Amino acid sequence: EMLASLSIWGWGGLGVVLFLVTFGPFAIFYLAFYIFCFIGGGFAVTLLYGKINSEKHLEKCEHSYLPSTQIGILKTLDEMKLEIKPIKIDRRLTGSSFIDEPLQQVIQFALRDYIQYWYYTLSEDESFLLEIRQTLQNALVQFSTRSKEVDWQPYFTTRLVDDFATHLRVFRKAQDRLTDREDKQRDIMEELVDSFFEAEVEMERKICRDVVCTSHKDEEGFLRDLCELLLYLLLPPGDFHNKNMRYFLREVLARGVLLPLINQLSDPDYINQFVIWMIRDSSCNYEAFMNILKMTDKPAELEAVKDKVLEELQYLRSLDTAGDDFMQAAGAQAELFFWLTVEGYRVTAQQQLEAMEGWQKDGKKQPSTTKGLLKAAALGVYEQYLSDKASPRVQVDEVSVTKLGDKLQKDDPTPEIFDEIQRKVYELMLRDERYYPSFKQSPLYVRMLAELDMLKEPSYRGSDDGDGESFNGSPTGSINLVRVCNDHGKTYALYAITVVRRNQDGSEDCWKTYRRYSDFHDFHMRITEQFENLASILKLPGKKTFNNMDREFLEKRKKDLNAYLQLLLNPEMVKACPTLIPYVYDFLENKAYSKGKGEFARKIDTFVNPLRSSMRNVSNAVKALPDSLAEGMTKVSDNMGRMSERLGQDIKQSILKVPPLLPKSEIDPDHCRVSAQLDDNVDDNIPLRVMLLLMDEVFDLKEKNQWLRRNIKNLLQQLIRATYGDTINRKIVDHVDYLTSPEQVADYVKKFRDSYWPNGILAETPPRRDKSIRMRTRVAAKTSLLGIMPDELKHIIGADTTRKGILRVFDMFQYQPMNRRLVYVFLEGFLETMFPQYKFPELFVKLHSRSPRIHRYSQKLKSSSLKR
Repeated sequence: EMLASLSIWGWGGLGVVLFLVTFGPFAIFYLAFYIFCFIGGGFAVTLLYGKINSEKHLEKCEHSYLPSTQIGILKTLDEMKLEIKPIKIDRRLTGSSFIDEPLQQVIQFALRDYIQYWYYTLSEDESFLLEIRQTLQNALVQFSTRSKEVDWQPYFTTRLVDDFATHLRVFRKAQDRLTDREDKQRDIMEELVDSFFEAEVEMERKICRDVVCTSHKDEEGFLRDLCELLLYLLLPPGDFHNKNMRYFLREVLARGVLLPLINQLSDPDYINQFVIWMIRDSSCNYEAFMNILKMTDKPAELEAVKDKVLEELQYLRSLDTAGDDFMQAAGAQAELFFWLTVEGYRVTAQQQLEAMEGWQKDGKKQPSTTKGLLKAAALGVYEQYLSDKASPRVQVDEVSVTKLGDKLQKDDPTPEIFDEIQRKVYELMLRDERYYPSFKQSPLYVRMLAELDMLKEPSYRGSDDGDGESFNGSPTGSINLVRVCNDHGKTYALYAITVVRRNQDGSEDCWKTYRRYSDFHDFHMRITEQFENLASILKLPGKKTFNNMDREFLEKRKKDLNAYLQLLLNPEMVKACPTLIPYVYDFLENKAYSKGKGEFARKIDTFVNPLRSSMRNVSNAVKALPDSLAEGMTKVSDNMGRMSERLGQDIKQSILKVPPLLPKSEIDPDHCRVSAQLDDNVDDNIPLRVMLLLMDEVFDLKEKNQWLRRNIKNLLQQLIRATYGDTINRKIVDHVDYLTSPEQVADYVKKFRDSYWPNGILAETPPRRDKSIRMRTRVAAKTSLLGIMPDELKHIIGADTTRKGILRVFDMFQYQPMNRRLVYVFLEGFLETMFPQYKFPELFVKLHSRSPRIHRYSQKLKSSSLKR
């Protein structure tokens, strides 16, 4: 037994050793793993096999208890699968085919891009999509039907203007409070917004929109409530009571349509771009631009403008090859390059000397090399252009050159050391017939104007096409005498124009013709109407209301009118606009000028049009005007009584269709809507009412100057009577009808479709614009607003008052919470006008009374009444 056990242990141990030697030390683990996999796999196969068999058995059991399906039902199901459901949708929406066609495309694109792309991943059943489309169309039909029943003229001519002017009044009061603020630690914008909504509470009393305009969560809640109410008004009852459908549409409308729209409309940068687009026909005014830069309080605006100016200068210099070619051909390239080099030297020298002064102030030791480098640069300029070795050499008198050489040897160079010779070179290039005058007669001049977009007349022909007409017959004219005449007590200036016309055979005709400034004005209006792009090139000197018979003023105007004629008669101008010639001939003929416009048109052009045409007129260059007139009037008016504030309520309710206002005893003139303070002798003349509302609030006339306001009102009344106010009223009414006509509405829908889905493809969201671009847009918007103000307005109320008013309007649009408030005011006014039979005013009072400011204001009123 012992031998047997030893034998077992021996053979067993040998087996283990051989196993380990053969398979390695970890073989036991692999063996265990293989056994586990074998057993586990068998268990899994058994389980799955059993599951499948069990399911088959259960299925057989179920079927054994059910009767067999009838053959007719199976056939019906097969036929239903094959049957294509007919799609029947009434495509009529507004009753106008002009509008319905683009509107159906908008619906189709919206369904495709916002619903179908995710719905088809869930189901192929199109009944849901058809229901959505039918619901949308029902809502649009209801909306269209209601809009046709509304008279929109009172809204656009009264309510809209009143809302805007009242918003401006609230902003002005907030600005006034900001000057007296005590908490200097708070952010200015935050403080201004706070003051703005405090002023709104005091004016609206039961409404404050601060919560809606400053809290995203509350704003979304407000829009959801509003959209649910609109769906109640616009949807069929069955669709509205379907909660899933209602909540779905409510979210789409509130967060997908209205919220992004309000975000865009309240964005200051978008509003600035819109202002520039509205005034796109107005030529950019240099003086307005410089005034805006001088008055700006934002360094970011100046930096952005400076960067763009440097970029534009580099670009224009890169295009400056024509000037080089011309001056080289004329043999004066050295003079041109000398002038440019001296400009560069002066800037460098000024910068270096300013740096040296800074080092001296700081007590630092200045580098000794600076003066040496400047002297070397100045000597280099001298050697290259003025010395005997220069080739080509600048054509300047030897005395000046010798004098400059001595200065350079003896004295330290200054930035102004070349100024005298540079001035002489400039005069030479400007006056010498071989240079600038000759350049203005060359084809290069017109090419340059074309590159700068200053010539866009359709009849323009390139001056180097070789088959141009001969313009030898073009007249030349110059004013050589001004005479002051008196006709039945009316004094006016008469300008004598000497006209010379060269004929084809070389002979000349010469005659004199006499024109008044009003003739020039009528002529200018005629040609700028026919040739719109001339407005950016030709500038008629502006009018002057006072002292316009002063001898010095008349001489200056004679000089300006001469410059106007010379530019008009320039051969290159005639080549660019050949169809202009008959107008010029007609004006310069020796006869009484046939006025195409007359007094009525001039009044409209100079005063009414700029205010009536929504800031889209092309005004003349704005001249700097003294502000003493407005300041003097303010002093005179300090003790003048306030104007009557009784309400012409009968007129306002029957004609202007505005809701009844508060009783007179409750109205505090300082805290009420603008329309509540109109004078009782204001009739139903729409232009007068609009002008007074806007001028009062924009230029702050009501608060400052009742005497001035009274005179302006009288002037407006006389002007409108002289120009047939009822005719203007009728034109405004016709214009509102035109803006809401089917053709125009169809055009709006098409523009929306093409901008949102260009070429039928959903447009991508544009990235946020760079800060420098936004800053330059601010400057451009301010310049455009200031540039369109007519000279006559500045004469009446003063240039400074005009500037302040325009900048106040601009500043008002630079704060998004306040812009949101204005958007909501317009939306509320629109809905109240659209659904007059429903109690929207009460609803908005209820929705906006959630603001804590309302409760604080109510408590304040209660405590003040108790103290009394």
